[in-house]
Amino acid sequence: MTAQHTTADDRLTVAILGPGGIGGLLAGLLARSGHRVICLAGDETAKTLRTTGIQVRSARFGDFTAQVEADTELREPVDACLIAVKATTLDAALTRVPPTALGDALIVPFLNGVEHPETLRTRYRPDRVAPAVIRAESTRVAPGRIEHASPFAEIDLTGEAVPGDRLDALARALDTAGPTTRVLTDETAALWAKMSFLAPFALLTTRHALPLGDVRTRHREELTSLVEETAAVSRACGGPADPAQTLARYDAFPSSTKSSMQRDAEAGRPLELDAIGGALLRAAERHGVPVPVTTTLVRQLREAGH
Repeated sequence: MTAQHTTADDRLTVAILGPGGIGGLLAGLLARSGHRVICLAGDETAKTLRTTGIQVRSARFGDFTAQVEADTELREPVDACLIAVKATTLDAALTRVPPTALGDALIVPFLNGVEHPETLRTRYRPDRVAPAVIRAESTRVAPGRIEHASPFAEIDLTGEAVPGDRLDALARALDTAGPTTRVLTDETAALWAKMSFLAPFALLTTRHALPLGDVRTRHREELTSLVEETAAVSRACGGPADPAQTLARYDAFPSSTKSSMQRDAEAGRPLELDAIGGALLRAAERHGVPVPVTTTLVRQLREAGH
């Protein structure tokens, strides 16, 4: 795929907090498309990015290197700040983005879970927080080196209090750079659509240390129950609920597919268990939805030291 390039009038200045698998991919694509990109990371990573840029290998977008700026902290106003860190490191990472430096920037979190938008709205302007959902498999194999494995990259951008023209401008920039991007008006539905798919997949692949193909055959009953519980919680929260569709999506994935939580467990990294499983249990409790399978799974994962 050949990237389209922006005109001077369309050029944005975009900060990327966490230039890992997702953040690095978006940084590379936006920079290649002609936008000014400032990556925010630790000293060594920032130094590497300033020297070698972002190197992307992607069957979808091609192999390329894009030059970016890099710093340990945001020091000037930007049009948007994309937050692409894990939920486990969010609080610490946000010290790199002082509210006073942002100007009128959109804050665009690409985090798993459903609770982080409110956390961000207590720190930054509530009418500038624009949650996003991305569907892509992308991995940082070394600082500044990104491997995008999935044949797709799709973004849903939302934020009910955010001015529509600001969302549209960012969506155009992202879509032109590569990922298919759409603006959705229902933030709750967008976040819970992702959560309904992610939670059963992440919890079960991690609990059984098996790829999706083995989970959906050897643990089908447990998977089905977990999907139904998650759909019931989503419905209670005002999100979508289609257990059959979720199961059909799992069945269509390659059998070797692993969740990011499972990969984190294999690597000994902290898990987003509270952001996914914990948030699901808290929502269930608020709405009085019984979730016995989810409760057991989350307890087992916590007891295993996760």
